[in-house]
Amino acid sequence: MAGPADLSAREAARAVAAGMLKAEALVEAYLERVEAIEPRLRSFAYLDPASARAQARAVDKARKKGALAGIPVGVKDIIDTKDMPTECNSAIFAGNRPAEDADCVAAVRAAMGVILGKCVTTEFAGSFPGPTANPYSFAHTPGGSSSGSAAAVAAGLVPFAFGTQTGGSVIRPASYCGCFGYKATRESLSLKGVHPLASSLDTLGFYARSADDALLFHAVLAGVKDTQPKLPRKPRLAVVRTAMRAKIEPASADLLEAATHRLAAHAEKIDQIELPALDSGFDAQNVLISSGIAQAFDELEKRHHDLLSVTLLQAIESGRGHSRARIAEAEETRTACIAAIDRFFEGYDAILTPAAAGEAPRGYHWTGNPDFNRLWTFLGTPSVSLPVGLGPNRLPVGLQLVGARGNDRFLLALSEWAYTILGGIAPPKLPEARPMAALERRAGLALDEALSQAWAEGDKVLQEMAGRMPRDLAYEVEPAHIFAPSRRRPR
Repeated sequence: MAGPADLSAREAARAVAAGMLKAEALVEAYLERVEAIEPRLRSFAYLDPASARAQARAVDKARKKGALAGIPVGVKDIIDTKDMPTECNSAIFAGNRPAEDADCVAAVRAAMGVILGKCVTTEFAGSFPGPTANPYSFAHTPGGSSSGSAAAVAAGLVPFAFGTQTGGSVIRPASYCGCFGYKATRESLSLKGVHPLASSLDTLGFYARSADDALLFHAVLAGVKDTQPKLPRKPRLAVVRTAMRAKIEPASADLLEAATHRLAAHAEKIDQIELPALDSGFDAQNVLISSGIAQAFDELEKRHHDLLSVTLLQAIESGRGHSRARIAEAEETRTACIAAIDRFFEGYDAILTPAAAGEAPRGYHWTGNPDFNRLWTFLGTPSVSLPVGLGPNRLPVGLQLVGARGNDRFLLALSEWAYTILGGIAPPKLPEARPMAALERRAGLALDEALSQAWAEGDKVLQEMAGRMPRDLAYEVEPAHIFAPSRRRPR
């Protein structure tokens, strides 16, 4: 039976604003899912249900509701939160309590969103993984570095979660976990309060369950009006083959071919293009990311060498080996590549490309190949991963759309157009939430399995009885008003 947590974020926020759904009931529905799924998924580094309920009650008491009224949000654990620790998946930051929210978190609070908890990240958003599993298969990686954020949204534990991308840390996990992933135009969304990895490449992003929800969340973060851009004509798309094309796996290659064929019937054109001028960007990106890591972690490495992973230490050492001249050369290459991609987008609306090499690798030791993402991060262009395919192992495979710099909202609207044509994938099969479990927990009860089952069956009967009562809205949408005579239809 559908419930409040099955509503889109936009629908739920409107229902809360209209008084048809209590924010506290919405948050409770998500917490029930967390209780059922999180013990095996391990997507959260920190959870505070009491705080989430208190935030929701404050929303319910407020006379004027914000754009995200009552909507739960997960925050990647390199992003500062004033009321929750920010530990960056590192013993060095254990118990770290920031004094202020990051700008992006402050924007969510101002829109009356509910910060549900901190999502697992790889160590400092680098390569050393955390404990999070892939919601489609607990034996596979969710990707990284925004591993917990992608897994939590894909599993339905939150409608939104923040990620960051320096190479492929938003788009690749979205592809592996089967959810929408969005990486912004570099510097278009504030990174104040976000721990840097390589500051010249770091970019904010987030996960959502639909392109329409992504437009809502982007409007809040960017401080713009929440309107959906209109496509002025049939889109002009290009399948761009880069130097990394040899690394594509059959699952992604097949999806790209099938999607190209299906979209071609609805697009003005889809051209197959090579842009050799961009291929130099791969080596330059390696230089900038490693030298950026060396700069960001220089002092931390000197003070806490023994508390950093071997993976991060190797990246720091590699970055220190680049001369100033080599770094300057890499920046010059980036300037030339950005000029080339800007010219390219004068004739096209978006690039169609794989979101990842293929399905998520098995195991947690490696978060996957970022080569199909890092060029676009290097260029500062916005990207979206669409959950539109399953591979031979029945694991998600995403399709990536890349847009012109600064054209983020148009790209999100274009993503909705493409997703409507291509269709989505079935959600992961996960343990179902037990509404009675939350009551048992808060009452301090330890019921045996038979009694718990009896309670659950009784709750199901009550819901079915309520479902037969005349009212304006479904029981799940309007539990607070179900018995209010003023809300019933006349017979």
